[in-house]
Amino acid sequence: MSLRLSTVILPYLRWHEGGRSAWTRAEQLGFHTGYTYDHLSWRTFRDGPWFGAIPTLTAAATATERLRLGTLVTSPNFRHPVNLAKELISLDDISGGRITLGIGAGGTGFDATALGQDPWTPRERADRFAEFVPLLDRLLTEDSVSYEGDFYSAHEARNIPGCVQRPRLPFAVAATGPRGLKLAARHGQAWVTTGDPKLFEKGTPEQSVEAIRGQIEKLTDACVALGRDVRTLDKILLTGFTPDRGRPLGSLDAFVDFAGRHQELGFTEIVIHWPIPDSDFAADQKVFEQIAMEAPAQLR
Repeated sequence: MSLRLSTVILPYLRWHEGGRSAWTRAEQLGFHTGYTYDHLSWRTFRDGPWFGAIPTLTAAATATERLRLGTLVTSPNFRHPVNLAKELISLDDISGGRITLGIGAGGTGFDATALGQDPWTPRERADRFAEFVPLLDRLLTEDSVSYEGDFYSAHEARNIPGCVQRPRLPFAVAATGPRGLKLAARHGQAWVTTGDPKLFEKGTPEQSVEAIRGQIEKLTDACVALGRDVRTLDKILLTGFTPDRGRPLGSLDAFVDFAGRHQELGFTEIVIHWPIPDSDFAADQKVFEQIAMEAPAQLR
């Protein structure tokens, strides 16, 4: 299977001052999907411009025709399934059925406290995620949903006419723990990883590959337990968080080598960050565009 190449465009530019042009250029370059982060603010960008994911993707949907669009990732940190489902159905309609929902359990960043709550523990995040995903699945596939859970409720929530994509838009579930992998196996059309965060600072690329291989083995076990063939689940690697860091974007050859090693693990999609000057995602725009245009043919 050919390896798909996608990009993630952080929502830090005003739409008419570079935001729109990045999305339209992503389509021109032939990327499979253009994703954006769904955060209220994020890391070093906290004190600078940062725009909402759903409005950004809505604007991108009207500015493009073929590029798939999505979040990477949405989380329960500040989202409720009922509101989110309505927005996603609307976005899927506006885009003509080009939306993928990247979804994860969230973390301890700024989103975790922006609504005034204390950060949830890993177990609390997992508990909420385990309720969030199945409820969102129902909301996107049923006309009317009532539900009473430990963390979320819905009372005759109407979602007519539903998604353009049937039975609903695809979920790309970010997970590495056993409960999250089970959710990916049961509800996901794709699985997302950034690698093993424990290796980011002092690990090696070789150790990272082995750690990811272990994640895929656990994903396979989760699928087998549910009677699902793991090959029916797309596997997405969001780059920039392994020990390789930005080196794969240094040249076309470097990227093809990096992507090829992960393609051998079974990945069907690699996501690279749109270059941002003076940031962790700084890269040469010309090299980035060369990778976008030439790497997919070398990875078939």
